[in-house]
Amino acid sequence: MEPHAATALWDGGRLEVVDSNQGTTWVADELTRMFSLDPSAVRVRSEHIGGGFGSKGLRAHQVSAVMAATVLQRPVRVVLTRRQVFSLGGYRSPTTQRVRLGAGPDGRLRAVDHRSVSQTSTVWEFVEPSAGVARVMYDADAHRTSNEVVRLDVPSPTWMRAPGEAPGSFAIESALDELAERCGIDPVELRLRNDPERGPVSGLPFAGRNLAACFREGARRFGWAGRDPRPGTRRDGRWLLGTGTAAASFPAGALPSTASITAEADGTYTVRIAAADIGTGARTALTLVAADALGVATDRVRVRIGDSDFGPAGIAGGSMGTRSWAWAITTAAGELRDRLVPGATVPPEGVTVRSDTTAALGALAQKERHSFGAQFAEVAVDVSTGEVRVRRMLGIFAAGRIVNPLTARGQLVGGMTWGISMALHEEAVRDRASGSLYGPDLAGYHVAAHADVPAVEAGWVDDPDPDDPVGIKGIGEIGIVGAAAAVANAVWHATGVRHRNLPIRPDRVLREAGDARV
Repeated sequence: MEPHAATALWDGGRLEVVDSNQGTTWVADELTRMFSLDPSAVRVRSEHIGGGFGSKGLRAHQVSAVMAATVLQRPVRVVLTRRQVFSLGGYRSPTTQRVRLGAGPDGRLRAVDHRSVSQTSTVWEFVEPSAGVARVMYDADAHRTSNEVVRLDVPSPTWMRAPGEAPGSFAIESALDELAERCGIDPVELRLRNDPERGPVSGLPFAGRNLAACFREGARRFGWAGRDPRPGTRRDGRWLLGTGTAAASFPAGALPSTASITAEADGTYTVRIAAADIGTGARTALTLVAADALGVATDRVRVRIGDSDFGPAGIAGGSMGTRSWAWAITTAAGELRDRLVPGATVPPEGVTVRSDTTAALGALAQKERHSFGAQFAEVAVDVSTGEVRVRRMLGIFAAGRIVNPLTARGQLVGGMTWGISMALHEEAVRDRASGSLYGPDLAGYHVAAHADVPAVEAGWVDDPDPDDPVGIKGIGEIGIVGAAAAVANAVWHATGVRHRNLPIRPDRVLREAGDARV
């Protein structure tokens, strides 16, 4: 959660940058091109990062630090203030989305039309691909999706946790809930009826699609059975109670990566990979993966990360980090075990093996590869004050093999918490005269706090990817997908009013409730 910051210095004709980023080789490559340097003349280190959610790639502060260090010929550190981060650090673009669904009386979809419009700056084009989720989620005879962008005089938006899927799932899952109401079908049953066997648009087979298992397990644990479908029928004193659900998906990709493992003379192993731990527990997960692949205890494995000198590796983004790095480490471990002679002495300099997964990833069969999930929420709404409270929330996910249950649960719960924040709290408002943000700091920008998150639980079903050497798919972003929709659908069930604008602020609840009574 620390502000964006970087230190740049020249050492013997070589540029060194100590930074907080989501991929050291990514930033090093960009700086190499930008300053016309030889790749061997740039080193970027990012061993310790205080959080990253998409925006910690190459930004203005690293470039400014390099330029100043070049001119002054001394080390320069650039640290953005919190207010500068709001303008220069990137943000999720607001979207305007339109969803049209055509279905028979049985709720089976005939047509899905999802259009999304987002904004970008005049200096760099970034598209928030919100309509992409509709191409994967539900079967239909016809699909039409589009992502459009409008250039405006605003700061450049960028990736933010589950770019596209987070806002896109709110639109499509709200529409599915409304369709369930119109057809008189349970929202869970409607989603199961439209669960495709192959990619609805691509026609490719799925590399595992356990969405149905997520809904069945989630409905059982949440107590969905016996839910009265009529809105506004449950009360707890002054509170109207409602429950809602939504589906989630996020691509399970992998990026070409290299890794090296050294068998040391003292019987330990040193893993070197240009990975980034942005709070996901990557160090722990990769230690577990390496120990498992080498067949040794974890205390005999040291994992060093965050240095572009270790060679190219995928970024911590797109839920691809652990999957990409674990693949490279597992490959290197297998080759190292083949080279080591049982009982033989390891030389003082050690034995090192280096892997590169580029060819292996290129040889993968074309499939739809995704993590899936089912979100459930219960809310309480006071229509006299407009207050909305999430009382409990449950997410069940099919996200490949879970390497470390403790850190995995933290990632999923964190994503769901952000979904609550997205549904009820977070809103960036610009001054129309100046274009600047109101409240660009952690005091004025409202996010969900502990009091807003009383009971959030996350679980998973067995779902290893057969084409991945470790079975990993990725969990960093799936937790936020569908979370806001589940909360909004629960608000409808409590009040009978649909909210198509986020956040669901108290004034919007009061206005919509008044309009409904009229």
